[in-house]
Amino acid sequence: MPKTVLPAHQARSRESLARLLKAAAEVLNKDGLDGATIPRIAARAGLSPGTVYRRFPDKDALLREVCLRLLEENYRQSKQLLIAGRWKTMPLAEMSHRVIAMTLKGHHVHRGLLRALLLFTLQHPDAAFVRKSEELEWKTFRDVGELLLTRRGEIRHPDPESAVKFAMLMVGIAAQGVFILPHKPTDFDRFLPDVEAQLERELPRMFLRYLGVEDQD
Repeated sequence: MPKTVLPAHQARSRESLARLLKAAAEVLNKDGLDGATIPRIAARAGLSPGTVYRRFPDKDALLREVCLRLLEENYRQSKQLLIAGRWKTMPLAEMSHRVIAMTLKGHHVHRGLLRALLLFTLQHPDAAFVRKSEELEWKTFRDVGELLLTRRGEIRHPDPESAVKFAMLMVGIAAQGVFILPHKPTDFDRFLPDVEAQLERELPRMFLRYLGVEDQD
């Protein structure tokens, strides 16, 4: 994969890069992939478009950097969260509720950004970039699965490992299908009113029933 960003050796350069990447993520979340123009991102970061182009050759290079940085940061944060001591004595039902709640909240809060990055990676011609993006996402999935499987003894499904992976996959598909793929958040309301609240309530129940775990709620 070609190098997309010039080295930021000085503190000022690093700070401006951080502002630029943060601004790009905010513009993507608000205005989507098509609306994330270099002039708009530069203005949000308090920089000139020329400053952006001195660091990145084009919008594609900037967005690739934003995508990978965000995925790496998400993985680091998830890693730290999952090793926190609070999980050690938590039963699987409560653990599942919290994991699903965090997943749905992340999709809700960052709906525009996640949609933009999904569209960006789906249509990107650079196979190495796409592969690296997917690897970072699957690493987070893997770590969550390993956490849930520390409560393997509470699972009554005959194949706990496959069941946890399948259940997690369904959570991801449901979150993406309700929060990310529709053009508008209210698109499902004509079929199922207040679908987001329904998802938050019913998805943990479906998840735990499939695993054969008694829900404590």
